[in-house]
Amino acid sequence: MPHYTKLGQIPKKRHVQFRRPDGALYSEELFGTEGFVGPSSTMYHIHPPTQVTGWNTLYSTKAEYVEREVMRMRHLKTAPMKPHGDPITGRVVLFGNEDCEMSVCVPAEEMSYHYKNGQGDECIFIHFGSGVCHTLLGTLRFGPKDYLVIPKGVTYKMIFDPLLNEEGRPDTNMPYGKFLVIETMNASHIMPPPRYVSKATGQFLEHSPYCERDLVIPELPLTFDEEGEFEVRIKARHCVHSYIYHYHPLDVIGWDGCYYPYIFNIDDFAPITGKLHMPPPIHQTFEAHNFVICSFCPRMLDYHPDAIKVPYNHSNLDSDEVLYYVEGNFGSRKGIEVGSITAHPQGIPHGPHPGTIEASLDATHTEELAVMCDTFRPLYPTKAALDMDDPKYPASWQGEHFPRSKGAPPSTNGHATPPDAAKGKTADTWT
Repeated sequence: MPHYTKLGQIPKKRHVQFRRPDGALYSEELFGTEGFVGPSSTMYHIHPPTQVTGWNTLYSTKAEYVEREVMRMRHLKTAPMKPHGDPITGRVVLFGNEDCEMSVCVPAEEMSYHYKNGQGDECIFIHFGSGVCHTLLGTLRFGPKDYLVIPKGVTYKMIFDPLLNEEGRPDTNMPYGKFLVIETMNASHIMPPPRYVSKATGQFLEHSPYCERDLVIPELPLTFDEEGEFEVRIKARHCVHSYIYHYHPLDVIGWDGCYYPYIFNIDDFAPITGKLHMPPPIHQTFEAHNFVICSFCPRMLDYHPDAIKVPYNHSNLDSDEVLYYVEGNFGSRKGIEVGSITAHPQGIPHGPHPGTIEASLDATHTEELAVMCDTFRPLYPTKAALDMDDPKYPASWQGEHFPRSKGAPPSTNGHATPPDAAKGKTADTWT
């Protein structure tokens, strides 16, 4: 919620009379955080937002983690995931801890209800598919490579456009698309990194890799004035509960404030580059308590004449690192494909796979795209993650990293150049 905005009709002052055309008062609602001292928005409903019935608990959402005592690198292949459920019930949790959960969804059907997460914020990365998200604060049209950030408590409904195959028929493998969800579990909020935002004004600073102009904020249509029975499902206390409204839950006619959903497309991220290889924090896009979300985007590579273009080996001693691979040439990781997820736990060194360092030296840019989540507490897999896990992945670093051909002439830095090293102009730089 980076800056103040408003949409629809609002009175000149807060907490004053504001009447409907029939003379009755609109119902004002303060939609705020941190006990009235955090970011908030003030909304005006046609009906009192308190008129709900039902109170029915539907199912548990508490993830069951396995292999909590096992610490090793993992590689999950999500491409074979079968369509299942709707954009809420179809989410499959793969990793999580006390601070966040990561899930992937390939929905098979449309939502027949509205939904709000009463436990935490959601950052939804749309990998495939497009559609519209109708929210309590307005409409957001989304498409591929959009981050859809939905704050805690915002009621919404995702409506996907049906996907067609190359023959123009409905795609049975992916009827509506595919997306990644990173969700806060500790009551914190997903925000821009504080170092990119002015403490005095909240404005994005000049060194930020994105700014207010890159954000897509809610638009009209805003108000749905309908009577009937409308189900709203609320996630809270590790369960989904069903409530019934006798009017459409998106009945807000106007609002203003700094608490609202928005979209940021990963292609609008302007990567920070350097003379020598830059560390992963330069890719940071969002931040919450005890975890960060980063965007690894196409960019120019390091320009020092002796620069090594792929990441140095590193032990991130305080973080578990998960990468979701979106598109590109994943040359520094063996067996990686579109939709792969790698998990590298804190304390175990990792870096380029054998042969990729020398092969990258002539590269000038990288075309890969990935979303990363770094957590400051250990992440645990679910059984669903184990079902996708490649047990051979931890051994993929084995082998000679710097092969020498017999009689090969030395390079300028004293190392032999392998005759089969790739001399292309692109390289990947996964961490």
